[in-house]
This record gives sequence, C-alpha cells and structure tokens, in this order.
Amino acid sequence: MRNTVLLVDDDATVREALAQSLELADLTAIPAGSFVVAKDHIQRSFPGVILSDMRMPGRDGFHLLDYAHKVDPDLPVVLLTGEGDIPMAVAAMERGAFDFLEKPCAPGDLVAVLERALVARHRVLDARAEMARAQSGDPAARLIFGISEASHALRDQARRVARADTEVLVTGAPGSGISKIAEVIHLCSPRAQRPFEKRAADGLDRAALTQAMEAASGGTLFLDEVARLPADTQIALIEALETGNGDVRLMAGSTVSLDPSSLNSELYYRLEVSQVRVPSLAERPEDIPVLFRRYVAQAAEQSGLVAPDISPEHLAALMAQSWPGNTRSLMSAAMRFVLGMPGEVSEAAEMGLVEQLARVERALLVAALGRQNGNATETARVLKLPRKTFYDKLARYGIRAEDFRR
Repeated sequence: MRNTVLLVDDDATVREALAQSLELADLTAIPAGSFVVAKDHIQRSFPGVILSDMRMPGRDGFHLLDYAHKVDPDLPVVLLTGEGDIPMAVAAMERGAFDFLEKPCAPGDLVAVLERALVARHRVLDARAEMARAQSGDPAARLIFGISEASHALRDQARRVARADTEVLVTGAPGSGISKIAEVIHLCSPRAQRPFEKRAADGLDRAALTQAMEAASGGTLFLDEVARLPADTQIALIEALETGNGDVRLMAGSTVSLDPSSLNSELYYRLEVSQVRVPSLAERPEDIPVLFRRYVAQAAEQSGLVAPDISPEHLAALMAQSWPGNTRSLMSAAMRFVLGMPGEVSEAAEMGLVEQLARVERALLVAALGRQNGNATETARVLKLPRKTFYDKLARYGIRAEDFRR
C-alpha cells in the first residue's frame, strides 16, 4: 500500500492517538511498540515511510534511523522529539532524517510532513521500477512506460498478442504511440530478430506493397492508418496474406474506429482477431510524471543541455492538462521545458490551485471508470471513496458512468 506509515512509539496511548490521526487522513498506520517490532517491516521494498519517537527504551530513534538508512538510504524517516529537544532534532537531520516534529504536534502539521515524505518515497520507488524495466530483457517492460493499471494491462496484452502469429490491429487516439506499440509486439514475438517494416497506408499502391512485403520477409509489416489503404491495394494485400507470400506478419494501426464498411470486410475480419488499444493520457494521468521525467532526460540529451529540476508543482500542472495530442504532445512539452519555455505550467498557473486540482481529480475519476468499464460501485471501491461522495463527484464534473461501459 502506497500510503503506509510505520509508526514506532513505545507509549501505547500516544501510538494509538497518532494511528487514529493517520487513519483520519486516509493513511495506513502499521503500529510498532519498539525497534525490535519495527525492524521486520524495514525493507528496501517498503512502500511507505517511517514515523518514530526519538526517545525510547533500548534502541532509540537514532538507532532506528541508522538501521533504516543501512537498509535503504532513500527511506524517509520522520522523528518526533520532546519539547526542548532541538539539539537532538538538529543532530537527527544531520544524520539524514527526512524531518522532525516537536511533540505534541498538530495533526495537520504531522500529516503534511508525512505526505511530503510519501511523495518523495513514491518518486524513488517509481524510478527504481522504471530502471528495472529498462534493464530487463522484456521489450514490453523496457519500452512501454508507466505505473498505472492501464500501462500494466497494455504490457501484458502486448506480450500475449506477440505469442500468437496472427494479424494485429493497434488502435488509439492520435499521438498515443500506435506504431511504437506495434514494434513492441514485434520485438516480443518469435520474429523479433527479423525485419520490422513500417509504411503509411495512404496512397500505397500494389507495387509499393510488394516492395514492403519483400523488405519485411520473415518479419512484420506495419501499415499506419490502414483505413486509408487504397481499395485495390487492400485486395492485393489479402491475396498476399492468403498465399503466405514472403512469410510476413501483418500489423495495422488506426486512430479511427473501423468496421467492415470502412475497410475490405475480409481484411477487417482478419485484423479483428487480435486487437490492442493504446490508452490515452487522459485515461492514465498517473503516468504523466513518469513519462515527463523520461522525456525531459531524453530532450536534455538530444539538445546537449542539463536537465532542469522538475518540481511537484510543475508535475501537478501537467496532470491538470487534457493532452489531446497524448504522448507526442508531452514529448514536445518536455523539450520546451528543457529549453526554458514551459508553456503548460504558465497556462495551468492562470487557472488557480482549485481549478488545477479539479482538473486532476476529474482525470483520475475518468481513468478509474474506464478501467472498471463504467462499473460505478467497483470504481468507488477501488478509489476508496464512500458511494455518496463518489456520486457527488461524478455529478460535480458532469461524468456519466454509463458512458464508460464497453
């Protein structure tokens, strides 16, 4: 659970009171009465942060801090000090504590510090996960970025489709990376060491199709915007597929909905067997920070500049955007950011904080409904919202759950 706090305090009354404050703030507390009890939870993979009293019998907060940082130097530890223990608190900060609070502290102050610590922890864990995927031998993990359920599902689907040597139709909104997903499927398939040839379907004649098929022999031919393929070429393509000429696997991409009336029916039904839909950024806003950091690093390398620091406020502003151009637009925004022209942030800043947060909240609701196929009850459960609160939010943003049923 990503909002977990390991709560360490030897005073049971204080521990229970702090746990209640955390639960009221939708944080999950793991109470521990001593370092010995807490030790079993302190792991490099621990998804949360640590909140510990400084003064405890036996192993104190300093010992816990040192142990936690031996296990994981990036694990945030927030320490609680008694009134007047400022020198001790300063010493703790010098030894790497994330922050310290003086007891008794207001619940609001405590939660604010813990939420900052959790944001820092999530950044570290997400970066590690992305690095692990990048270093793996799995093309889907290495090339399809994102931490959302939609991204995980897309990676799984790419792997499954790759194993079946059928024709594939990849669909999605403009700029969502259709051709990239097709190439990932190719790289996950037994044909990975063979050619991947990409052609624009618009205006492709029989001769050009024959040349493309020859170039892709033993591998994959991807036709972008297949609905624009001339009718005569569609017939030639069907003939080539039926005869198995060149042993080529066909993949096609489209940003428009297809049906037997928009494409030769035989070709349509061949492509219909294996379909992969690329989710838009609006359906997975939680992926925007991960993608933007990667695109900024790429843009800085391409332009020979040092990548600027990316603040949480900047990422929040990006998440408040609708991104109709999807990942292609986000890449452009990253380049502008590296060049010192981050237009999206100034645009979002003009909205004001309330409107920015509303845009992000609406995007998260829409994404969750899409993942649950419009099932409002299940979506409310996944988002951990009371049903009344969930329906109030849908009404506020003019969202209809039935629009997401497939």
